[in-house]
Amino acid sequence: MAPPMAVEVVGVTDTISKVVLNDSNAKGGKTNGTINMKTPPNLAPYAAKQSFKKKPQHGKPMAKRWDAFLSEEAKSRKPSSLKAAGKFLKQPGLISLGGGLPSASTFPLERLSAKIPNPPGFTEEKTKESGVWTTIGKYDMTEGTGEYDLSVALQYGQGPGTPVLLRFVTEHTEVDAHLNMFFMLLTKIHQMIHDPPYKDWACCLGVGSTSYTDMAYRMFTERGDYILAEEYTFATAVEMAMPMGVKIVGIKMDEEGLVPSHMDEILTNWSPSVRNGARKPRVLYTVPSGQNPTGATQGLQRRKEIYAMAQKHDIFIIEDEPYYFLQMQPYASDGPAAPPPANREEFIKALIPSLLSMDVDGRVMRLDSFSKVIAPGCRCSWITASEQIIERMVRHNEVSTQTVSGLTQAVLVKMLDETWGQAGYLDWLMHMRMEYTSRRDVLLKACEAYLPSGVASWSAPAAGMFHWVGIDWQKHPGAKEGLTLLEVEDLVFTRAVERGVLVSKGSWFRAQKDAGEDMYFRLTFSAEREEQMEEAVRRLGGALREEFGL
Repeated sequence: MAPPMAVEVVGVTDTISKVVLNDSNAKGGKTNGTINMKTPPNLAPYAAKQSFKKKPQHGKPMAKRWDAFLSEEAKSRKPSSLKAAGKFLKQPGLISLGGGLPSASTFPLERLSAKIPNPPGFTEEKTKESGVWTTIGKYDMTEGTGEYDLSVALQYGQGPGTPVLLRFVTEHTEVDAHLNMFFMLLTKIHQMIHDPPYKDWACCLGVGSTSYTDMAYRMFTERGDYILAEEYTFATAVEMAMPMGVKIVGIKMDEEGLVPSHMDEILTNWSPSVRNGARKPRVLYTVPSGQNPTGATQGLQRRKEIYAMAQKHDIFIIEDEPYYFLQMQPYASDGPAAPPPANREEFIKALIPSLLSMDVDGRVMRLDSFSKVIAPGCRCSWITASEQIIERMVRHNEVSTQTVSGLTQAVLVKMLDETWGQAGYLDWLMHMRMEYTSRRDVLLKACEAYLPSGVASWSAPAAGMFHWVGIDWQKHPGAKEGLTLLEVEDLVFTRAVERGVLVSKGSWFRAQKDAGEDMYFRLTFSAEREEQMEEAVRRLGGALREEFGL
């Protein structure tokens, strides 16, 4: 790596800084374009993202404009008035007394070191034996030993995130070795991950997908509106909408998740007169892979049908995909487990194409996160959408969350960009695929062994970290005496807790807070040790037998 030689952190506003460097020395061979940090800060940050794309965008259409979908709040956001002063930073020799930034000399951290797994040795034991130490110092950039350092990481940042990490996630969105012979020989990757089929897409870092979901609701809805979602959905996605005066209308689900025909039925027959004057929904929130809480995964044809339905009714899609890379090997109840993917190309080929990958209109905002594949405490995610949407999100970031923690970005840059690279990160994701496959298989075999088949039923999850168990509650003795679904659910839940196992009630995840017709419990296989999962399912089976008199 040929490091930059001239580096300066300049105060733009009281809470935004800009790194100015000689970009002719940026890291070679890593990207089709260099990180140009000389872009005047008064320009929309997304404009520089084109340089991070490896694949030429010629021949692709431009995204649709979404002006008519934007809320009054979103339309009213303006660039920071203080940022206008940033245009003068191009003046040679300028001394800035305009920003409100502390001096890096006062930051009480000189150097940070972390031991990182060395691919392919990703287990805790292998990391202890052969992991590599990576270090980031306060002035690595000025000393010519790094592309990012603590003097920048610990300073106020920019709305889109640090350019080094932003470059990494932008390249990750494409990942195609055919575009660059050196990259092809290095990574042996021949398949795309997403490669959005329109020209003006971009990425933006953020402090978690929950934060970006909140921002998206504010961007596309007004008080009194409805949002479409699966009938069982991420509880926080419902709860964050309530204070905004926004309601969720649930779409029926099957083993592949959201049912497009029911979505069509809801939208075709929408009547404001029976919805207190609410206009037809314009936003769909969906978790296509390993859906929380049901564990359902939309197949390729199902995703195509959902996208076609969104086009028919002109719906904007929030594609929340924290579990996308936790797609697992097929479950084998009997016989040996399926072998892991033979190589990176086979791994990418096995992934179900995303909604983003078929989005010719720019109507998908995809939410990716490091929470499930690295660590939730990172609080680092990114969105991919059209430049128009990214620009509005950056405006929101600037006056709210501002940017991802500098310490988080420093660790991720050292691990992902400088140590693993795109190839090593794919190796890690392959490792995670097999780790979750093993955990799921343990839980499913325990369910087959201990849960009463006459009462409990399920489908094997193909992605994520959740197992959705249906309970035939009408067979409960109390149901014959007039107990409701929620009352029987509470009896089963309480009995399970008494037996020493905690599971989640399905009713907690209802998009519409009615009881529904069916009873479910959500089991998680992501955290507990294998022997603990088996014992927990044994206890749950005992609770069911006691409650149902089996």
